[in-house]
Amino acid sequence: MVLAVVAAAIFVATLVVVIWQPKGFPIGYTALIGAVIALATTVVGLGDVPTVVGIVWNATLTFVAVVLISLILDEAGFFEWAALHVARWGRGNGRLLFVLIVGLGAVIAAVFANDGAALILTPIVVGMLRALNMPAKAALGFILATGFIADTGSLPLVVSNLVNIVSADYFSLGFAEYAAVMVPVGIVSVLASLGMLLAYFGRSIPKQYDVLALTRPTAAVKDRATFRAGWVVLAVLLVGYFAADPLGVPLAAVAGVGAVVIVLVAARQPAFLFARQAASPVLVTTGGTATVTAGSGGPGGGSGRVIPVWKTIREAPWQIVLFSIGMYLVVYGLQNQGLTDYLARLFDVFGDHGVLVTALGVGFVIAILASLMNNMPTVLIAALAIGGAGATGLTHEAMIYANVIGSDLGPKITPIGSLATLLWLHVLDRKGIHIGWGQYFRTGIVLTVPVLAVTLTALAGWLTLIR
Repeated sequence: MVLAVVAAAIFVATLVVVIWQPKGFPIGYTALIGAVIALATTVVGLGDVPTVVGIVWNATLTFVAVVLISLILDEAGFFEWAALHVARWGRGNGRLLFVLIVGLGAVIAAVFANDGAALILTPIVVGMLRALNMPAKAALGFILATGFIADTGSLPLVVSNLVNIVSADYFSLGFAEYAAVMVPVGIVSVLASLGMLLAYFGRSIPKQYDVLALTRPTAAVKDRATFRAGWVVLAVLLVGYFAADPLGVPLAAVAGVGAVVIVLVAARQPAFLFARQAASPVLVTTGGTATVTAGSGGPGGGSGRVIPVWKTIREAPWQIVLFSIGMYLVVYGLQNQGLTDYLARLFDVFGDHGVLVTALGVGFVIAILASLMNNMPTVLIAALAIGGAGATGLTHEAMIYANVIGSDLGPKITPIGSLATLLWLHVLDRKGIHIGWGQYFRTGIVLTVPVLAVTLTALAGWLTLIR
């Protein structure tokens, strides 16, 4: 009993500091300190360390690689190019622009993970809205919609969210197996999100906007070689993800190779060749007079590296590796002391009432937990509880996917639901856009609850249909 209290206290203390995020104290170190305390108090044993590392290493390294790819492509102008094209497709119709921006956010979330969609697309959308002179209320709707769809659109693929990778790894779900269930469910989630967003913000969206105020999409591309390589890498990655499971290759290896390739392309340094071109004299004939000038550089003509590669690599979410290992060890202490058994019993109660009740019950419980104590520890606790529950077959499968949905969508209810949301709010503050926690909660709960209910219902229906 004493150790159970100690395990709970360590978990709560670690979680509070992680959410608080004291300046200069990264979340990875906080989680590791919590893990060390858990080891010192024998809440977890040394034998649990390799078990935990075995569970989280593939998930965290895959996530870091995907985010690194998105950061490099963002530096190359990939996402700004896409956003400007989407804005032009709107043809001056405000409602259509809103729909297209939400759609773009969903695609980016699915392919580049939710963090990439929220943290990369939002500043681009803010810049676009300012160029279009959107009214403040309309701009806020676009911005909140971008942040909201980043998570509600992150269901379809294993790589779309760190939560998805952790759960898929824990329950040994292959990329194709996961996609077969969650792509249709993810589409429902996006459509439900779009419907709620239009209902909530529709009246504030202007009917028309000036397309001519936008810059040309080609002007957004800063590094053409990296931009073009990005398309090839993404196509190869998609094939690699589906081929990885049958070949027994971890997703981290596939994503890691893609990250290395895109980094090498961005880091290319043809400086010697271009320096020679720039230094070589060029004979220019003007009006019969020969003049010698210096060679020219410029993008594609000899400027060398455009993207600050090493700075971008340093900014990748490496702390999430330490955070995952440390936080999971702390959570593992809850299981060791029997605290996750209570949640397993509750899940079994839902399981006794069919697939629909199971999906809705488990999904909403996890969503509430995720909104109160962050989605990463929540998905870990829920995975352990589902593993300890007595459910089998379709009911067990419904619990697994409801865990993912609840952990992906639940964080949108409160600002502390995910670390990405806290960082997103910080990014907006730096852009001069302040969204208070009260305002966020009032919007988040109204939008999230209906979308969550529709998505979980779709999960139950789809599982029943295909199984």
